[in-house]
Amino acid sequence: MEKALIIEDDKDISELIAIHLADMDLEVDKAFDGKDGLMKAMNNKYRFILLDIRLPQLDGFEVCKRLRMEKNNTPVLMITSKSEEIDKVLGLEIGADDYISKPFGIRELLARIKAVLRRTERVPESADAENVELRFEDLYINVGMRVVELSGERIELSPKEFDLLVYLASHPGKTYSRMQLLNQIWGYEFEGFEHTVNSHINRLRSKIEQNMSQPEYILTTWGVGYKFREA
Repeated sequence: MEKALIIEDDKDISELIAIHLADMDLEVDKAFDGKDGLMKAMNNKYRFILLDIRLPQLDGFEVCKRLRMEKNNTPVLMITSKSEEIDKVLGLEIGADDYISKPFGIRELLARIKAVLRRTERVPESADAENVELRFEDLYINVGMRVVELSGERIELSPKEFDLLVYLASHPGKTYSRMQLLNQIWGYEFEGFEHTVNSHINRLRSKIEQNMSQPEYILTTWGVGYKFREA
């Protein structure tokens, strides 16, 4: 049985969510502060993490940031305050995959979780040879297996970083605006968060480019957006 982690300091909310996740055949671990949540996230394998922002010990931003710094790419759904849009922006920029605002209904939460699971679903290792593969000199991408290698070395990307790379690499030479990329990778509900694309492009470049100031693969079209180099 796959496991999920709830990091939420409100025990009543945490227990209610856990009951519904159990109905999805998920084993649930719970943490009530950021420090314990981070420890659990680093020492266990989870299908996804539900992470509140307002936490004792470490806040949700810091937990998510540390996970990504340690190359832990478990999908993260952040719980934000409905009145504070900056929460959503920061959450996305540090690597969260989606967010939901309090107060929320269980149906809305489960729909968000299922959407994150669909977008980040991994193909089993036994997947056949029909998987799409993209090769650009030293860069290799297996789309079905969600594998990226650079000079033969495996590169760990977050789900959104991978989706962004695949989308650009699948259309070499074509420039996309930040809004187009935002809508394609994150969805229309994130309209207005275009700078989130910049943050993910920078992180992606730091992982696949030899020199970020002179990128070989992901190029900037000044005043417009980004493109993958022509094949």
